[in-house]
Amino acid sequence: MKPVRALLLQASGLLFAGLACAAPQHALTLYNEPPKYPADFKHFDYVNPDAPKGGIFRQAGFGGFDSLNPFINKGVPADDISMIYDTLAKHGLDEPFTEYGLIAGKIEKAPDNSWVRFYLRPEARFHDGHPIRAEDVVFSFQTLIKDGAPLFRGYYSDVEEVVAEDPLKVLFKFKHTNNRELPLILGQLPVLPKHWWATRDFNKGNLELPLGSGPYKVSEVKAGRSVRYERVKDYWGKDLPVNRGFYNFDVLTTDYYRDNTVALEALKAGQFDYWLESAAKNWAKAYNIPAVAEGRLIKEEIPNGNPTGMQGFVFNLRRPVFQDVRVRHALSLLLDFEWTNKQLFNGAYARTRSYFENSEMAATGLPDADQLAILDPFRGKIPEQVFGEAFQNPVTDASGMIRVQQRQAWQLLQEAGWRIVDDKMVDANGKPVTIEFLLAQTEFERILLPFKRNLSDLGIDLVIRRVDVSQYVNRVRSRDFDMIVGSFPQSNSPGNEQREYWMTAAADKPGSRNSMGLKDPVVDQLVEQLINADSRQSLVAHARALDRVLQWGYYVIPNWHIKTWRVAYWNHIGHPKVSPKYDIGINTWWVKPNAALPIEVEIKLQADPAGTE
Repeated sequence: MKPVRALLLQASGLLFAGLACAAPQHALTLYNEPPKYPADFKHFDYVNPDAPKGGIFRQAGFGGFDSLNPFINKGVPADDISMIYDTLAKHGLDEPFTEYGLIAGKIEKAPDNSWVRFYLRPEARFHDGHPIRAEDVVFSFQTLIKDGAPLFRGYYSDVEEVVAEDPLKVLFKFKHTNNRELPLILGQLPVLPKHWWATRDFNKGNLELPLGSGPYKVSEVKAGRSVRYERVKDYWGKDLPVNRGFYNFDVLTTDYYRDNTVALEALKAGQFDYWLESAAKNWAKAYNIPAVAEGRLIKEEIPNGNPTGMQGFVFNLRRPVFQDVRVRHALSLLLDFEWTNKQLFNGAYARTRSYFENSEMAATGLPDADQLAILDPFRGKIPEQVFGEAFQNPVTDASGMIRVQQRQAWQLLQEAGWRIVDDKMVDANGKPVTIEFLLAQTEFERILLPFKRNLSDLGIDLVIRRVDVSQYVNRVRSRDFDMIVGSFPQSNSPGNEQREYWMTAAADKPGSRNSMGLKDPVVDQLVEQLINADSRQSLVAHARALDRVLQWGYYVIPNWHIKTWRVAYWNHIGHPKVSPKYDIGINTWWVKPNAALPIEVEIKLQADPAGTE
């Protein structure tokens, strides 16, 4: 037994530690580890604090837009519209998951994680000069819960109550104490102006210029064609350490193109400044032009430290044809990645295997003791392969002949009750199998055509249906598709967003990220356990366990990934020497003073010095 004095000292030490944890801080971390930057830091390492201000930054958008409200499930919002809104805190781009105060100068978290309190900066204000106060934070939260897109209800489902304690203090009380990510999720809350929305319908998507508080404001909109933002010269937060070196362009413009091939040609003609290249074929062959050879148009690969997550051909499990795992497995065997990578991608990609690819959270090999402890209670409810077999995608010889895989697929389809009738595959109910693949981007058609051929060899008709962006968005939101190209991006600290990806509660919500319609009680439990992990080690183990169950469910046909961002930009644009580990960092770039512009830009600016056309 410990002496009484020792027990008293231990108790007082625990009390002191609890009070220290509850003291207002300049930053939040997931497991209360020290943040990279101290309270008196001047700027992030990945910015140029003396970056020149000015100039126009021109980008290209795809398809079009018909809304300036990115928070609702109606319409297609304009690119970069989030730039007009500030959030309570700002994510550090060179740390896995740390947030530093923005609107909230200080943040206080309960020692037992039962609440979080945000202390608002008194100088924070909206673009009309109206101060940002606690009532705006409460309004924003309640409005997003009530009228926002479904993802907000999933993100904030563990919040019991939000209270404006005084004009500069907001308290969020939690239903549970084991959701460590929730205080950081709330730090990402965009703060909307209550007084502005008082006379407007939040549910109505339109092109009325909205009121924000961020570094930019919308200055001009041409419906579906272009959007223009201007830097707010008297932006209230411009001198904060979290913003120093950011937002250097005076004007941001986005012109929309219906076809990315046309957009790339426009880049090379100097019609806009920057392009994030997603096509390996283009990166290898489409930039052989004098401007690149002369260094006027720069090609650069920037390391990407993020988990790549999963991109794949997503099955809509709501369709009876995809409800048998043997069918999904069979169809996944018919994507010849090796041939596609060699012939279409110039060998640029690696095949994606994990839902947490390019991270320590990816499940590899056989499950270790920590993962088995998580998975053992679910024996009999999940595939037995989860316990004794490492998931692997099929591998071909890149010849284009996949007889072995087709035989395996045919065997699986027979086991599922499918058969050939008059050279046409019919399902277990005798219905001919036709699968519609919904698509918005023309670039994917050439990738899908070999897949279509491989399905056709087994009597399965794949119909590639390309529609415009607006129709595509509406059909995906209403779940009116058989298959789509879908992505499930991941952070270094996965948490609440996993509910929107995989859980039963999200499957029937229009517009949720559970586009596949997954409803599995085991997955539901694994997601909740991951969210409630109490250490980094536990988080990694739970992510790997979830990964294994998702892999063996064959819910998507995994695509491919690359571990860099491929960017092309004209050399009058500059960026810091150090890029953030987890982002391209576009908002830290600038226009070089006195730099020569592409000749097409010079001609245009001579005709229109204000850049208003």
